[in-house]
Order: sequence, then structure tokens, then C-alpha cells
Amino acid sequence: MTERLYYTDAYLREFEAMVVDRSAEGTRLYLDRTAFYPTSGGQPFDTGSLDGVPVVDVVDEGDRIVHVLAAPHGDPRVTGRIDWARRFDHMQQHTGQHLLSAVFADLMGHQTVGVHFGPETSTLDLDTDAIPPERVVEAERRANEVVTENRPVRVSFENASGAGGLRKASDREGVLRIVTIEDFDRSACGGTHVAATGEIGLILIGKVERVKQQVRLEFLCGARAVRSARGDHDLVAAIAASLTATPAEVPALIQAHRAELKRATVEARELGERLAGYRAAELYASASPGDNGRRTIVLRGETGGIEQLRMLGQAVARLPGAIFIAVTGDRPTVLLATAADSRVDAGRILKTALDQVAGRGGGNARLAQGTVADQSAAETVIRSIVG
Repeated sequence: MTERLYYTDAYLREFEAMVVDRSAEGTRLYLDRTAFYPTSGGQPFDTGSLDGVPVVDVVDEGDRIVHVLAAPHGDPRVTGRIDWARRFDHMQQHTGQHLLSAVFADLMGHQTVGVHFGPETSTLDLDTDAIPPERVVEAERRANEVVTENRPVRVSFENASGAGGLRKASDREGVLRIVTIEDFDRSACGGTHVAATGEIGLILIGKVERVKQQVRLEFLCGARAVRSARGDHDLVAAIAASLTATPAEVPALIQAHRAELKRATVEARELGERLAGYRAAELYASASPGDNGRRTIVLRGETGGIEQLRMLGQAVARLPGAIFIAVTGDRPTVLLATAADSRVDAGRILKTALDQVAGRGGGNARLAQGTVADQSAAETVIRSIVG
């Protein structure tokens, strides 16, 4: 059985231990005692080293903990060193999660049903399908108040039969490890935690989304929250500078720019449609009607983009007996537009032509488009349509 030193001292950074078992290749070590936390309860494992050999994974195997090393190790004794920056970050996130869970339970009656601690952000799942944004802000504010109160966080070991006041009842028997935030929360937990809420640092709630009839909150604590806030501040400052404005003026300016862009987009489309109408009339006038009275217009190597071509094709198709074929792009796109009185079903005839060259596409009776492998295939499609 491995003695778990992190159960009683999460701040232990270095320790001595005996190797009680190892794999044949010497990269998986079992120690009589360890300060390395294994992946458990949603909290990631600790990293660090054993006699300078990097620890790349720590696995809980029940009574024993295995330390997976980057290289073989053969000595009977080891000195373990914890990556303190990673450990303390996990302590901040995990204790912050306990605090947030307690706040949501206290303020709104929402219980935590899932937790995930990631390398960049962590998430909390609550047993509700919606939380108003203002209540999320309220919970964040309350959690940070408890942080500034610097309440002690203590670890105790109590028999399950007498362990009362737990935020979530435990179904385990025997001795429970209880993590207590003074006068605020009691939870059965095997993770590593800070000694007082002040060490959690800033708590920041980010994205809030609905996942399977539950609400998932993304949160950051401590240095992670500070880095995120600094990144957001720098981003807003850069946007403000580009607009020659103060950060407070940015939202109104963005709204004004969006409205202006929307107007400009509408005007540009109207101008594009007018221009397409003029060009359509020119192309139509230059095309000689066939024996059937149809006028077929074929354009190759168009570079204006498919949306402009569609606009042009629709303009041509409004003219009597018109058939419009255009090809554009390195991997050619073929567009076909036909006038109603041409009695040519654009979608059907293009699909038939595309099938001959393993092309893909479709559309309706008046407008259709598809892609083909190369210009040679595009020419085959054109010939098939024109006849």
C-alpha cells in the first residue's frame, strides 16, 4: 500500500521514499510513500521527477500508485520532487471549484453533478437547464467575496457514519477525507487544496452553455484568471486603439460600424444587381438566337467569384429564351441559369452532364451549379448542355 503524503500535506514539494516494486524495464515505479497526486476525481496528475528522471504519468491502482517515468530507474531509494507550479495551479482550481459549487448550492440550490479540470480551463456542470446571466455574475461576486475573507481550508478524516453537514452525501463507508472551507462548505474529497481561500486568487466564470439538460460553467482561478483578464484587457485596448477610442467607447463604436457595414452590404448588393443587369443585357444582345429561338451565353475563366456569377446568371435568366453557362476557378465550378420560357431544366440537365465526368452539384429548374476535376471536364459539361 502506498502512503499518500498529499493527503495530509499538499504543500510538500520534496520527499524520500523506498521503491517497493517496479516494472521489468524500470519505467514504472511503486513507492512506499509518495507526494505525487495521481489522476483522480477529475484532477490531473502531478508531474516532477524521481532522482531527476521526469515523471510523465501517475496512476491510481487502488492500494498502490504507479509512477511512470520517461527513462528507466534502478535504485532502491528515490528523492521525489513535485512540479510546484503545476501542483499549486491544481490546488487553486480544485479549491475554487469547491467554493463555486458551494456558492451555487447556497444561492440557487443548484447542485454540482460534474467537474472537469483541464490544462487551460475547468468546467462545472450544474443540475439545472438555465441560469440567468445576472445570477452567474452574482455567484462569481459572492465566490470572490469568500476568497477575500481568506477563510481557512482544513482537511480532516472522519468516519462516514458520523460525517455530517456534507454538501453532497458520500456513498462510501469507513473513513472519509473531508475538505472544509470554514463555515461555508464541507465535501468528501481526495484532491489537493490550498490552506485558505485567499490562496485561490481571482475566480472568473467564462462561457456558460447548456449541455444535456444541464448548465456547464467554464471557470478560471488564480494565475489562470489573471492571465485571461490580462489577455482580454490587452485585446480590448488594441481594438480601442485601432478605433482611436477609449475602451468604454468600443461597444458603441462596434455597433455603429456593424450598422454601417450592413448598409454598405445592402448598397453593394443593389449595385451588383444593377451592374449584372447591364452586363446581362450586353451579353444577351451579342448572342445570336438559335433555330429554336434560344440565346446561349457561355463564359470561361471568370474570376469575379461564384456569387457575382450567380447574380449575373439570374439577370440573364430573366431575359427571353436565355441560357447562361459560366466556368470559374482552379477546380472549375460550372454554373447554369436558364430562362423559364427556354423550357430547359437547369438542375436536371446540369446533373446529367456532371454525372458524365464524375462531377458533383445540383440546383433547381432555373439555377444550378457544380464542380468538376479540371477544365477539360468543364468543357465536356458545356458541350453536353449546348448539344
